[in-house]
Amino acid sequence: MEVIPASRRLDKSEVPVVDIGPLVRGDEAGITATVDALARACSDTGFMYVKNHGVPSAVRDELVKQCALFFDLPIAEKMEVGTHKSEFFRGFLPLKYKGATSAGENMQEGFIIFHDRPVSSASPMYGPNQWPANPPGFKAAMLNYFAAAEKLAHAMLPGFALALGLKRDFFAPIFSDPLLMLKLNHYPPQPKPEDGLEMGVRGHSDSGGFTILWQDNVGGLELLSNTGEWIGVPPIPDTYVINIGDMMQVWTNQRFKSTKHRVINTYGVNRYSIPLFVNPNYHTMVQPLVGETSPDFKPFMSGDYHYAVYRRIYPQKVPAPV
Repeated sequence: MEVIPASRRLDKSEVPVVDIGPLVRGDEAGITATVDALARACSDTGFMYVKNHGVPSAVRDELVKQCALFFDLPIAEKMEVGTHKSEFFRGFLPLKYKGATSAGENMQEGFIIFHDRPVSSASPMYGPNQWPANPPGFKAAMLNYFAAAEKLAHAMLPGFALALGLKRDFFAPIFSDPLLMLKLNHYPPQPKPEDGLEMGVRGHSDSGGFTILWQDNVGGLELLSNTGEWIGVPPIPDTYVINIGDMMQVWTNQRFKSTKHRVINTYGVNRYSIPLFVNPNYHTMVQPLVGETSPDFKPFMSGDYHYAVYRRIYPQKVPAPV
């Protein structure tokens, strides 16, 4: 059982605001300062705010509107496209959802899409998305945002490579056909939990390369600091939060940090967030790519690893026997 200690307010020096405009524009002017700031953020806390990100506000705002409309629908209507009807982890996640071996419950509703892919026995997470009939603008808003956020994800890759002293296209082959997950989150207000078994999202690190998170103005995101304190990561207007995932930590031989974080919504209002989980190509073998590799390290395939992780976390229709 995870005890819930009080969190403290973020010190601005702990999670910096990084101007990624030069990366988004492909502009050499200012790139050195951006890369230096990225390198510090990735190695110090694994978290950063980014500004001048290039995601159109109109595209984001439309998805936020459609997100609220969808989660306001009756539960029976939302369950018509529940992930329990998908072999591929796509669709609606009800409040307090649990996967095959989840510990505790999530005080969160969700909706998940990936890229539509032809079903493949070699890639068990490839398949079609599920879409609700209502609200009518939901699908278009989600796909438009997905495209804009994916563009930002690819703009970040040269920055991470340059921050490691590598060629700017170093990560491009790893993310040429990425297994991106876009997720809508709705956190209803809740009383402060007494333990870690019922939280918005319990303490965890993200499994993939990195995550691009939009959060509304409510708050509730917290990270575990280097000193073992939980620190609130409040929203800053017109920024995204980017955090490093476990696979990036492995690739960089621990130079970049995948930091534990959680969400607790005790503010008395609904909270919404939209993360894009930037995972590499399904068949990418994950192992350290810089520095020396321990002979005890066993490489693993990204897609198979994520399939096991998502089965543990999310409800799923049990695949038919092959």
